[in-house]
Amino acid sequence: MTGQRVVVIGAGVGGLTAAALLAKSGFDVTVLEAHVYPGGCAGTFFHKGYRFDAGATCAGGFQAGGPHHIVGELLNLTWPIRKADPSWVVHLPDRTITAWGNEPRRQEEHARHLPELRRFWPIQTNAANVAWEFAARLPEWPPRSLGDVARLIPKLRPNMLPFAPLALMSIGQVLDGIGVRRTNHPTARTFIDAQLLISAQTTAEHANALYGSIAIDLPRAGTYHVRGGIGNLARTLADSLTAHGGRIIYRHTVTRLRRLDDGTFNVDTNKGQTFHADIVLANLTPWGLANILGEQTPSGLQRELRQRGSTWGAFTLYLGVPNDALPTHADHFQIVQRYDQPLGEGNSVFMSISEPDDRLRAPEGFRTVTLSTHTRIETWWELRQHDPDGYQARIEQYRDRLLDAAERIAPNLRQRAALIVPGTPPAFQRFTRRPGGMVGGFAMTSLLTARSPHTGIPNLWMVGDSIFPGQSTAGVTAGALRVAAEVQRSAGQTAHVARRSASARKAEFAP
Repeated sequence: MTGQRVVVIGAGVGGLTAAALLAKSGFDVTVLEAHVYPGGCAGTFFHKGYRFDAGATCAGGFQAGGPHHIVGELLNLTWPIRKADPSWVVHLPDRTITAWGNEPRRQEEHARHLPELRRFWPIQTNAANVAWEFAARLPEWPPRSLGDVARLIPKLRPNMLPFAPLALMSIGQVLDGIGVRRTNHPTARTFIDAQLLISAQTTAEHANALYGSIAIDLPRAGTYHVRGGIGNLARTLADSLTAHGGRIIYRHTVTRLRRLDDGTFNVDTNKGQTFHADIVLANLTPWGLANILGEQTPSGLQRELRQRGSTWGAFTLYLGVPNDALPTHADHFQIVQRYDQPLGEGNSVFMSISEPDDRLRAPEGFRTVTLSTHTRIETWWELRQHDPDGYQARIEQYRDRLLDAAERIAPNLRQRAALIVPGTPPAFQRFTRRPGGMVGGFAMTSLLTARSPHTGIPNLWMVGDSIFPGQSTAGVTAGALRVAAEVQRSAGQTAHVARRSASARKAEFAP
Protein backbone atom coordinates (compact mmCIF):
# COMPACT_ATOMS: atom_id res chain seq x y z
CA MET A 1 0.00 0.00 0.00
CA THR A 2 1.46 3.32 -1.05
CA GLY A 3 -0.12 5.73 1.42
CA GLN A 4 0.99 8.67 -0.71
CA ARG A 5 -1.37 11.62 -0.43
CA VAL A 6 -3.27 12.60 -3.56
CA VAL A 7 -5.48 15.68 -3.78
CA VAL A 8 -7.85 15.87 -6.73
CA ILE A 9 -9.17 19.35 -7.50
CA GLY A 10 -12.68 19.03 -8.89
CA ALA A 11 -15.20 16.19 -8.77
CA GLY A 12 -15.89 15.89 -12.47
CA VAL A 13 -16.09 12.45 -14.08
CA GLY A 14 -12.40 12.54 -15.05
CA GLY A 15 -11.22 13.54 -11.60
CA LEU A 16 -13.43 11.03 -9.81
CA THR A 17 -12.43 8.21 -12.14
CA ALA A 18 -8.74 8.76 -11.44
CA ALA A 19 -9.46 9.29 -7.74
CA ALA A 20 -11.38 6.03 -7.35
CA LEU A 21 -8.76 4.03 -9.25
CA LEU A 22 -5.95 5.44 -7.13
CA ALA A 23 -7.86 4.94 -3.88
CA LYS A 24 -8.37 1.28 -4.80
CA SER A 25 -4.61 1.04 -5.39
CA GLY A 26 -3.82 2.24 -1.88
CA PHE A 27 -3.28 5.96 -2.31
CA ASP A 28 -4.65 8.34 0.32
CA VAL A 29 -7.06 10.29 -1.89
CA THR A 30 -8.99 13.48 -1.14
CA VAL A 31 -11.23 15.17 -3.71
CA LEU A 32 -12.05 18.85 -3.21
CA GLU A 33 -15.21 20.05 -4.94
CA ALA A 34 -16.47 23.64 -4.98
CA HIS A 35 -20.09 22.68 -5.50
CA VAL A 36 -22.53 20.70 -3.34
CA TYR A 37 -22.70 17.76 -5.76
CA PRO A 38 -20.28 15.96 -8.08
CA GLY A 39 -20.17 15.89 -11.87
CA GLY A 40 -19.12 19.36 -13.00
CA CYS A 41 -20.11 19.74 -16.65
CA ALA A 42 -21.68 16.29 -16.43
CA GLY A 43 -23.57 17.04 -13.23
CA THR A 44 -27.29 17.04 -12.49
CA PHE A 45 -28.84 19.84 -10.45
CA PHE A 46 -32.17 20.13 -8.65
CA HIS A 47 -34.54 23.04 -9.33
CA LYS A 48 -38.23 23.39 -8.41
CA GLY A 49 -38.93 19.68 -8.39
CA TYR A 50 -36.86 18.82 -11.48
CA ARG A 51 -33.41 17.32 -11.94
CA PHE A 52 -31.68 18.87 -14.93
CA ASP A 53 -28.44 17.79 -16.58
CA ALA A 54 -26.25 20.88 -16.40
CA GLY A 55 -24.26 20.23 -19.57
CA ALA A 56 -23.74 16.76 -20.99
CA THR A 57 -27.03 14.95 -21.60
CA CYS A 58 -26.00 11.96 -23.71
CA ALA A 59 -23.60 9.24 -22.51
CA GLY A 60 -21.48 6.78 -24.50
CA GLY A 61 -18.44 4.58 -23.99
CA PHE A 62 -20.16 1.70 -22.17
CA GLN A 63 -19.78 -0.80 -25.01
CA ALA A 64 -17.44 -3.75 -24.48
CA GLY A 65 -13.94 -2.30 -24.32
CA GLY A 66 -15.19 1.28 -24.06
CA PRO A 67 -13.71 3.55 -21.35
CA HIS A 68 -16.66 3.31 -18.97
CA HIS A 69 -16.78 -0.45 -19.46
CA ILE A 70 -13.08 -0.76 -18.54
CA VAL A 71 -13.52 1.39 -15.41
CA GLY A 72 -16.66 -0.53 -14.44
CA GLU A 73 -14.70 -3.80 -14.49
CA LEU A 74 -11.72 -2.36 -12.64
CA LEU A 75 -13.91 -0.90 -9.88
CA ASN A 76 -16.67 -3.54 -10.01
CA LEU A 77 -19.31 -0.89 -10.72
CA THR A 78 -22.90 -1.26 -11.82
CA TRP A 79 -23.64 1.81 -13.92
CA PRO A 80 -27.24 3.16 -13.71
CA ILE A 81 -27.73 3.09 -17.48
CA ARG A 82 -30.09 1.87 -20.19
CA LYS A 83 -29.19 1.77 -23.87
CA ALA A 84 -31.06 4.17 -26.13
CA ASP A 85 -32.11 3.33 -29.68
CA PRO A 86 -32.41 5.50 -31.65
CA SER A 87 -29.53 7.53 -30.28
CA TRP A 88 -31.12 10.70 -31.61
CA VAL A 89 -33.05 12.09 -34.55
CA VAL A 90 -31.51 14.76 -36.79
CA HIS A 91 -33.92 17.32 -38.26
CA LEU A 92 -32.34 19.14 -41.20
CA PRO A 93 -34.20 21.93 -43.02
CA ASP A 94 -35.57 19.55 -45.66
CA ARG A 95 -35.34 16.04 -44.20
CA THR A 96 -35.25 13.98 -41.02
CA ILE A 97 -32.62 11.30 -40.38
CA THR A 98 -32.77 8.85 -37.48
CA ALA A 99 -29.45 7.82 -35.92
CA TRP A 100 -30.24 4.19 -35.20
CA GLY A 101 -27.97 2.02 -33.12
CA ASN A 102 -29.28 -1.01 -34.94
CA GLU A 103 -26.88 -1.61 -37.84
CA PRO A 104 -29.34 -2.64 -40.61
CA ARG A 105 -31.74 0.18 -39.77
CA ARG A 106 -28.92 2.74 -39.70
CA GLN A 107 -27.60 1.59 -43.07
CA GLU A 108 -31.08 1.71 -44.56
CA GLU A 109 -31.61 5.22 -43.17
CA HIS A 110 -28.32 6.45 -44.62
CA ALA A 111 -29.02 4.89 -48.01
CA ARG A 112 -32.45 6.50 -48.21
CA HIS A 113 -31.60 10.00 -47.01
CA LEU A 114 -27.86 10.42 -47.67
CA PRO A 115 -26.98 8.29 -50.72
CA GLU A 116 -24.08 10.61 -51.59
CA LEU A 117 -22.27 9.34 -48.47
CA ARG A 118 -22.34 5.67 -49.51
CA ARG A 119 -18.54 5.66 -50.07
CA PHE A 120 -17.88 7.55 -46.84
CA TRP A 121 -19.53 5.20 -44.33
CA PRO A 122 -17.22 2.19 -44.94
CA ILE A 123 -14.18 4.46 -44.53
CA GLN A 124 -15.59 5.97 -41.35
CA THR A 125 -16.69 2.64 -39.87
CA ASN A 126 -13.39 0.86 -40.49
CA ALA A 127 -11.39 3.83 -39.23
CA ALA A 128 -13.58 3.98 -36.11
CA ASN A 129 -13.04 0.27 -35.44
CA VAL A 130 -9.28 0.74 -35.59
CA ALA A 131 -9.44 3.90 -33.46
CA TRP A 132 -11.66 2.24 -30.81
CA GLU A 133 -9.27 -0.72 -30.70
CA PHE A 134 -6.26 1.57 -30.26
CA ALA A 135 -8.02 3.70 -27.64
CA ALA A 136 -8.93 0.64 -25.60
CA ARG A 137 -5.23 -0.11 -25.17
CA LEU A 138 -5.00 3.17 -23.25
CA PRO A 139 -2.21 4.64 -25.40
CA GLU A 140 0.26 7.13 -23.97
CA TRP A 141 -0.84 9.80 -26.41
CA PRO A 142 0.56 12.29 -26.96
CA PRO A 143 3.86 10.77 -25.77
CA ARG A 144 5.97 13.07 -23.63
CA SER A 145 8.98 10.88 -22.90
CA LEU A 146 11.00 7.97 -24.23
CA GLY A 147 9.17 5.83 -21.70
CA ASP A 148 5.83 6.87 -23.21
CA VAL A 149 7.12 5.97 -26.67
CA ALA A 150 8.37 2.59 -25.43
CA ARG A 151 4.96 1.81 -23.95
CA LEU A 152 3.13 3.13 -27.01
CA ILE A 153 4.90 1.07 -29.69
CA PRO A 154 3.60 -2.36 -28.53
CA LYS A 155 0.06 -0.99 -28.68
CA LEU A 156 0.31 -0.36 -32.42
CA ARG A 157 -0.96 -3.11 -34.71
CA PRO A 158 -0.44 -3.92 -38.42
CA ASN A 159 -4.16 -3.44 -39.12
CA MET A 160 -3.72 0.24 -38.22
CA LEU A 161 -1.24 0.89 -41.02
CA PRO A 162 -3.78 1.42 -43.84
CA PHE A 163 -5.47 4.11 -41.75
CA ALA A 164 -2.29 5.95 -40.79
CA PRO A 165 -2.81 8.66 -43.44
CA LEU A 166 -6.09 9.62 -41.74
CA ALA A 167 -4.10 10.68 -38.68
CA LEU A 168 -2.83 13.63 -40.73
CA MET A 169 -6.07 14.39 -42.57
CA SER A 170 -9.38 16.04 -41.73
CA ILE A 171 -12.83 14.54 -42.19
CA GLY A 172 -13.39 17.30 -44.76
CA GLN A 173 -10.44 16.11 -46.83
CA VAL A 174 -11.81 12.57 -46.77
CA LEU A 175 -15.18 13.84 -47.98
CA ASP A 176 -13.57 16.03 -50.64
CA GLY A 177 -11.61 13.01 -51.83
CA ILE A 178 -14.78 11.06 -52.60
CA GLY A 179 -16.47 14.06 -54.22
CA VAL A 180 -18.73 15.13 -51.34
CA ARG A 181 -18.00 18.86 -51.26
CA ARG A 182 -20.08 21.59 -49.72
CA THR A 183 -20.65 23.14 -53.13
CA ASN A 184 -22.31 20.04 -54.57
CA HIS A 185 -23.63 18.21 -51.49
CA PRO A 186 -24.54 20.81 -48.82
CA THR A 187 -27.03 18.50 -47.09
CA ALA A 188 -24.54 15.69 -46.54
CA ARG A 189 -21.83 18.07 -45.39
CA THR A 190 -24.20 19.80 -42.97
CA PHE A 191 -25.28 16.46 -41.53
CA ILE A 192 -21.65 15.43 -40.88
CA ASP A 193 -20.79 18.90 -39.54
CA ALA A 194 -23.70 18.79 -37.11
CA GLN A 195 -22.62 15.39 -35.72
CA LEU A 196 -19.03 16.53 -35.33
CA LEU A 197 -19.91 19.80 -33.63
CA ILE A 198 -21.60 18.06 -30.70
CA SER A 199 -18.91 15.41 -30.26
CA ALA A 200 -15.64 16.95 -31.50
CA GLN A 201 -16.39 20.68 -31.03
CA THR A 202 -15.59 21.48 -34.64
CA THR A 203 -16.78 20.73 -38.18
CA ALA A 204 -15.53 18.44 -40.96
CA GLU A 205 -13.19 21.03 -42.45
CA HIS A 206 -11.11 20.99 -39.27
CA ALA A 207 -11.86 17.73 -37.39
CA ASN A 208 -9.06 15.16 -37.46
CA ALA A 209 -10.18 12.20 -39.54
CA LEU A 210 -9.34 9.43 -37.05
CA TYR A 211 -10.79 11.26 -34.07
CA GLY A 212 -13.75 12.40 -36.15
CA SER A 213 -14.47 8.83 -37.18
CA ILE A 214 -14.99 7.89 -33.54
CA ALA A 215 -16.98 11.06 -32.89
CA ILE A 216 -19.41 10.23 -35.70
CA ASP A 217 -19.52 6.62 -34.50
CA LEU A 218 -21.37 7.32 -31.25
CA PRO A 219 -24.79 5.98 -32.40
CA ARG A 220 -23.20 2.77 -33.66
CA ALA A 221 -21.14 2.29 -30.49
CA GLY A 222 -24.20 3.04 -28.39
CA THR A 223 -25.69 5.92 -26.43
CA TYR A 224 -27.22 5.48 -23.00
CA HIS A 225 -29.73 7.02 -20.63
CA VAL A 226 -28.51 7.51 -17.07
CA ARG A 227 -31.27 6.97 -14.55
CA GLY A 228 -31.75 10.04 -12.38
CA GLY A 229 -29.62 12.17 -14.71
CA ILE A 230 -26.11 12.01 -16.08
CA GLY A 231 -24.78 13.26 -12.75
CA ASN A 232 -25.37 9.78 -11.36
CA LEU A 233 -22.28 8.62 -13.24
CA ALA A 234 -20.25 10.93 -11.00
CA ARG A 235 -22.21 9.83 -7.93
CA THR A 236 -21.46 6.19 -8.75
CA LEU A 237 -17.76 7.05 -8.95
CA ALA A 238 -17.91 9.09 -5.74
CA ASP A 239 -19.45 6.11 -3.93
CA SER A 240 -16.67 3.89 -5.26
CA LEU A 241 -14.06 6.39 -4.09
CA THR A 242 -15.36 6.39 -0.53
CA ALA A 243 -15.81 2.60 -0.55
CA HIS A 244 -12.09 2.30 -1.27
CA GLY A 245 -11.11 4.63 1.56
CA GLY A 246 -10.98 7.97 -0.26
CA ARG A 247 -12.99 11.04 0.65
CA ILE A 248 -14.74 13.84 -1.18
CA ILE A 249 -15.24 17.22 0.46
CA TYR A 250 -17.86 19.56 -1.00
CA ARG A 251 -18.13 23.36 -0.77
CA HIS A 252 -14.35 23.68 -0.89
CA THR A 253 -13.13 25.93 -3.68
CA VAL A 254 -9.38 25.70 -4.20
CA THR A 255 -7.97 29.23 -4.12
CA ARG A 256 -4.26 28.52 -4.32
CA LEU A 257 -1.93 25.66 -5.22
CA ARG A 258 1.67 25.92 -4.04
CA ARG A 259 4.57 23.59 -4.75
CA LEU A 260 6.92 23.48 -1.79
CA ASP A 261 10.70 23.18 -1.78
CA ASP A 262 10.53 19.46 -1.02
CA GLY A 263 8.36 18.83 -4.09
CA THR A 264 5.10 18.36 -2.19
CA PHE A 265 2.09 20.67 -2.42
CA ASN A 266 -0.14 22.81 -0.24
CA VAL A 267 -3.69 23.15 -1.52
CA ASP A 268 -5.56 26.09 0.04
CA THR A 269 -9.36 26.42 -0.03
CA ASN A 270 -11.90 29.17 0.54
CA LYS A 271 -12.71 27.62 3.93
CA GLY A 272 -9.28 28.56 5.25
CA GLN A 273 -8.07 24.98 5.16
CA THR A 274 -4.83 23.71 3.68
CA PHE A 275 -4.43 20.17 2.39
CA HIS A 276 -0.93 18.76 2.03
CA ALA A 277 -0.31 16.44 -0.91
CA ASP A 278 2.46 14.46 -2.53
CA ILE A 279 0.52 14.37 -5.82
CA VAL A 280 -2.14 16.69 -7.24
CA LEU A 281 -4.59 16.03 -10.07
CA ALA A 282 -6.27 19.14 -11.43
CA ASN A 283 -9.68 18.45 -12.97
CA LEU A 284 -9.52 21.95 -14.41
CA THR A 285 -8.98 23.77 -17.68
CA PRO A 286 -5.51 25.24 -18.32
CA TRP A 287 -6.93 28.66 -17.42
CA GLY A 288 -8.33 27.33 -14.16
CA LEU A 289 -5.02 25.70 -13.25
CA ALA A 290 -3.06 28.89 -13.96
CA ASN A 291 -5.48 30.86 -11.78
CA ILE A 292 -4.59 28.85 -8.69
CA LEU A 293 -0.89 28.44 -9.46
CA GLY A 294 -0.38 32.19 -9.78
CA GLU A 295 3.31 33.08 -10.00
CA GLN A 296 4.25 29.38 -9.98
CA THR A 297 2.55 28.87 -13.37
CA PRO A 298 5.20 27.19 -15.59
CA SER A 299 6.38 29.09 -18.65
CA GLY A 300 5.00 26.39 -20.94
CA LEU A 301 1.52 26.76 -19.48
CA GLN A 302 1.76 30.55 -19.71
CA ARG A 303 2.71 30.23 -23.37
CA GLU A 304 -0.17 27.86 -24.00
CA LEU A 305 -2.68 30.32 -22.56
CA ARG A 306 -1.32 33.12 -24.74
CA GLN A 307 -1.62 30.98 -27.87
CA ARG A 308 -4.96 29.28 -27.27
CA GLY A 309 -8.22 30.98 -28.08
CA SER A 310 -11.28 30.41 -25.95
CA THR A 311 -13.33 27.29 -26.54
CA TRP A 312 -17.07 27.15 -27.16
CA GLY A 313 -19.65 28.10 -24.60
CA ALA A 314 -23.28 27.04 -24.51
CA PHE A 315 -26.61 28.78 -24.25
CA THR A 316 -29.04 26.40 -22.58
CA LEU A 317 -32.72 26.25 -21.70
CA TYR A 318 -34.00 23.97 -18.95
CA LEU A 319 -37.72 23.18 -19.21
CA GLY A 320 -40.32 21.24 -17.27
CA VAL A 321 -42.92 19.97 -19.74
CA PRO A 322 -46.06 17.75 -19.52
CA ASN A 323 -45.65 14.27 -20.98
CA ASP A 324 -48.40 14.76 -23.53
CA ALA A 325 -46.62 17.75 -25.07
CA LEU A 326 -43.54 15.73 -26.01
CA PRO A 327 -42.66 13.21 -28.74
CA THR A 328 -42.53 9.53 -27.87
CA HIS A 329 -40.38 8.09 -30.70
CA ALA A 330 -37.01 9.35 -29.36
CA ASP A 331 -35.52 11.26 -26.44
CA HIS A 332 -32.67 13.15 -28.15
CA PHE A 333 -32.95 15.40 -31.18
CA GLN A 334 -30.65 17.61 -33.19
CA ILE A 335 -32.31 20.43 -35.12
CA VAL A 336 -30.59 22.45 -37.86
CA GLN A 337 -32.63 25.46 -38.99
CA ARG A 338 -30.83 26.66 -42.13
CA TYR A 339 -28.17 25.40 -44.52
CA ASP A 340 -26.86 28.87 -45.37
CA GLN A 341 -25.78 29.84 -41.85
CA PRO A 342 -22.96 28.57 -39.60
CA LEU A 343 -23.88 25.97 -37.02
CA GLY A 344 -24.24 27.02 -33.41
CA GLU A 345 -25.71 30.30 -32.07
CA GLY A 346 -29.23 28.89 -32.36
CA ASN A 347 -28.95 27.55 -35.91
CA SER A 348 -28.21 24.07 -34.55
CA VAL A 349 -29.89 22.97 -31.34
CA PHE A 350 -29.55 19.75 -29.34
CA MET A 351 -32.69 18.69 -27.46
CA SER A 352 -32.69 16.05 -24.72
CA ILE A 353 -35.76 14.74 -22.92
CA SER A 354 -35.66 12.65 -19.75
CA GLU A 355 -37.06 9.15 -19.95
CA PRO A 356 -40.84 9.02 -19.40
CA ASP A 357 -40.54 6.48 -16.56
CA ASP A 358 -37.65 8.19 -14.74
CA ARG A 359 -39.52 9.60 -11.76
CA LEU A 360 -36.26 10.84 -10.26
CA ARG A 361 -36.11 13.57 -12.92
CA ALA A 362 -39.51 15.31 -12.81
CA PRO A 363 -42.85 15.45 -10.99
CA GLU A 364 -45.57 12.98 -11.95
CA GLY A 365 -46.87 13.66 -15.45
CA PHE A 366 -43.85 15.82 -16.45
CA ARG A 367 -40.41 15.36 -17.99
CA THR A 368 -37.30 17.54 -18.15
CA VAL A 369 -36.22 19.03 -21.46
CA THR A 370 -32.79 20.53 -22.11
CA LEU A 371 -32.11 22.68 -25.18
CA SER A 372 -28.58 23.84 -25.98
CA THR A 373 -26.63 25.54 -28.73
CA HIS A 374 -22.95 26.34 -29.15
CA THR A 375 -22.12 30.00 -28.63
CA ARG A 376 -19.01 32.18 -28.44
CA ILE A 377 -18.47 33.42 -24.90
CA GLU A 378 -16.92 36.84 -25.57
CA THR A 379 -20.13 38.68 -26.53
CA TRP A 380 -21.96 37.39 -23.48
CA TRP A 381 -19.28 38.70 -21.14
CA GLU A 382 -19.03 42.05 -22.92
CA LEU A 383 -22.77 42.59 -22.58
CA ARG A 384 -22.94 41.36 -18.99
CA GLN A 385 -20.19 43.73 -17.90
CA HIS A 386 -21.12 46.81 -19.92
CA ASP A 387 -24.71 46.53 -21.15
CA PRO A 388 -27.04 44.66 -18.74
CA ASP A 389 -30.12 45.50 -20.83
CA GLY A 390 -28.41 44.16 -23.94
CA TYR A 391 -27.44 41.03 -22.01
CA GLN A 392 -31.06 40.40 -21.05
CA ALA A 393 -32.23 41.10 -24.59
CA ARG A 394 -29.73 38.57 -25.92
CA ILE A 395 -31.03 35.97 -23.47
CA GLU A 396 -34.57 36.53 -24.75
CA GLN A 397 -33.41 36.42 -28.38
CA TYR A 398 -31.57 33.13 -27.90
CA ARG A 399 -34.44 31.70 -25.84
CA ASP A 400 -36.81 32.33 -28.73
CA ARG A 401 -34.38 30.82 -31.26
CA LEU A 402 -34.10 27.61 -29.28
CA LEU A 403 -37.82 27.36 -28.65
CA ASP A 404 -38.54 27.96 -32.34
CA ALA A 405 -36.24 25.05 -33.18
CA ALA A 406 -37.72 22.80 -30.51
CA GLU A 407 -41.26 23.46 -31.69
CA ARG A 408 -40.41 21.61 -34.88
CA ILE A 409 -40.36 18.58 -32.57
CA ALA A 410 -42.93 19.59 -29.96
CA PRO A 411 -45.45 22.18 -31.24
CA ASN A 412 -46.63 24.75 -28.67
CA LEU A 413 -43.76 23.82 -26.37
CA ARG A 414 -43.38 27.32 -24.95
CA GLN A 415 -47.06 27.54 -24.08
CA ARG A 416 -47.12 24.09 -22.47
CA ALA A 417 -43.91 24.40 -20.47
CA ALA A 418 -44.41 24.79 -16.74
CA LEU A 419 -40.83 26.01 -16.29
CA ILE A 420 -38.26 27.66 -18.58
CA VAL A 421 -34.85 28.56 -17.12
CA PRO A 422 -32.05 29.98 -19.31
CA GLY A 423 -28.34 29.34 -18.84
CA THR A 424 -25.55 31.50 -20.31
CA PRO A 425 -21.73 31.19 -20.27
CA PRO A 426 -21.47 33.56 -17.27
CA ALA A 427 -24.01 31.41 -15.42
CA PHE A 428 -22.10 28.29 -16.40
CA GLN A 429 -18.91 29.79 -14.97
CA ARG A 430 -20.71 30.51 -11.73
CA PHE A 431 -21.97 26.97 -11.24
CA THR A 432 -19.09 24.95 -12.71
CA ARG A 433 -16.17 27.30 -11.89
CA ARG A 434 -14.89 26.93 -15.46
CA PRO A 435 -13.27 30.25 -16.49
CA GLY A 436 -15.47 32.08 -18.96
CA GLY A 437 -18.06 29.32 -18.90
CA MET A 438 -16.21 27.44 -21.64
CA VAL A 439 -17.46 23.92 -22.36
CA GLY A 440 -16.52 20.86 -24.35
CA GLY A 441 -12.75 20.96 -24.29
CA PHE A 442 -10.53 21.71 -27.26
CA ALA A 443 -11.56 21.03 -30.83
CA MET A 444 -9.67 17.95 -31.99
CA THR A 445 -8.14 19.29 -35.19
CA SER A 446 -4.78 17.50 -35.00
CA LEU A 447 -3.56 14.46 -33.12
CA LEU A 448 -0.08 15.98 -33.14
CA THR A 449 -1.16 19.01 -31.08
CA ALA A 450 -3.40 17.14 -28.64
CA ARG A 451 -2.80 18.12 -25.03
CA SER A 452 -1.14 15.65 -22.70
CA PRO A 453 -1.91 15.54 -18.94
CA HIS A 454 1.53 16.92 -18.07
CA THR A 455 1.76 20.43 -16.64
CA GLY A 456 5.48 21.15 -16.45
CA ILE A 457 5.47 20.58 -12.68
CA PRO A 458 6.45 17.12 -11.37
CA ASN A 459 3.61 15.21 -9.68
CA LEU A 460 0.99 17.67 -10.93
CA TRP A 461 -1.27 16.27 -13.65
CA MET A 462 -4.35 17.52 -15.42
CA VAL A 463 -7.47 15.43 -15.97
CA GLY A 464 -10.75 16.30 -17.67
CA ASP A 465 -11.77 17.39 -21.15
CA SER A 466 -8.72 19.59 -21.75
CA ILE A 467 -6.42 16.58 -22.14
CA PHE A 468 -6.47 13.95 -24.89
CA PRO A 469 -8.91 12.55 -25.85
CA GLY A 470 -11.19 15.01 -24.04
CA GLN A 471 -14.81 15.48 -25.16
CA SER A 472 -17.60 13.66 -23.34
CA THR A 473 -17.70 11.44 -20.27
CA ALA A 474 -16.11 8.65 -22.33
CA GLY A 475 -13.25 10.92 -23.39
CA VAL A 476 -12.44 12.21 -19.92
CA THR A 477 -12.63 8.66 -18.58
CA ALA A 478 -10.05 7.47 -21.12
CA GLY A 479 -7.79 10.36 -20.11
CA ALA A 480 -8.26 9.56 -16.42
CA LEU A 481 -7.23 5.93 -16.99
CA ARG A 482 -3.96 7.15 -18.48
CA VAL A 483 -3.34 9.60 -15.64
CA ALA A 484 -4.04 6.99 -12.96
CA ALA A 485 -1.56 4.64 -14.63
CA GLU A 486 1.08 7.39 -14.85
CA VAL A 487 0.64 8.29 -11.19
CA GLN A 488 1.12 4.67 -10.22
CA ARG A 489 4.24 4.35 -12.35
CA SER A 490 5.70 7.54 -10.92
CA ALA A 491 4.98 6.29 -7.42
CA GLY A 492 6.74 3.00 -8.09
CA GLN A 493 3.53 1.00 -8.09
CA THR A 494 2.57 -1.84 -10.37
CA ALA A 495 0.55 -0.09 -13.05
CA HIS A 496 -2.39 -2.45 -12.92
CA VAL A 497 -4.77 0.37 -13.83
CA ALA A 498 -3.39 0.18 -17.37
CA ARG A 499 -3.85 -3.60 -17.47
CA ARG A 500 -7.31 -4.54 -18.51
CA SER A 501 -9.14 -7.55 -17.17
CA ALA A 502 -8.99 -10.73 -19.22
CA SER A 503 -12.55 -10.33 -20.43
CA ALA A 504 -11.98 -6.72 -21.47
CA ARG A 505 -8.78 -7.67 -23.31
CA LYS A 506 -10.70 -10.20 -25.34
CA ALA A 507 -13.59 -7.85 -26.11
CA GLU A 508 -14.26 -6.86 -29.67
CA PHE A 509 -14.32 -3.17 -30.29
CA ALA A 510 -16.63 -3.13 -33.28
CA PRO A 511 -20.04 -2.45 -31.67
